[in-house]
Amino acid sequence: MEHVTESNNLLPMRKLLTFLIVAASFVSNAQNDTGIPIPMKNGIIFYEKEYLLDHAISKGQLYEKAYAWFIKTFDGVENNIKIADKKNGRLIGEGAFRIDVNENGNYYWLKPVIEISVKDGAYSFQSYNYYEKPIEKGITNDYSKIEYRWWDFRKGKPWSSEDKKLFEGLDQTTLSLMASLEKDMTK
Repeated sequence: MEHVTESNNLLPMRKLLTFLIVAASFVSNAQNDTGIPIPMKNGIIFYEKEYLLDHAISKGQLYEKAYAWFIKTFDGVENNIKIADKKNGRLIGEGAFRIDVNENGNYYWLKPVIEISVKDGAYSFQSYNYYEKPIEKGITNDYSKIEYRWWDFRKGKPWSSEDKKLFEGLDQTTLSLMASLEKDMTK
């Protein structure tokens, strides 16, 4: 007479449950893949990069170049520079740029914090705390943190049909800002 225990009967169920959990993780990862490589850090959109220069340029020279780049790039926002500390090589300000999202004239203003730190022969760029403000005919909106919108978009629940263009524009524009700074810092 064969003795059947309850644990022997549960083994096929455990295998099935394990399979379903693994399969569900693949499905959820596929749904989260937006094709837009926006970096996150501590729950916020956070771009950062360190640059080592081939030749040693002084911290003071790099600071002057970073300051000039900020003023040139974000025209008329000199008052938005919150920290201009040449001695310690830190420049922190608020930038603003426009992302066009459709043919009807709708666009978004994005305002991130831009932080540049310099030292002899090197500098770093960070962009974080993005706020967005939709500009649509007949609608008045205030700025709001963009992470809530990004979270929903990644989960397959966009707030509007314009979200993909908004996030593509955020990524492309931020990467363009980084490339522009790099070009000016190496002149």
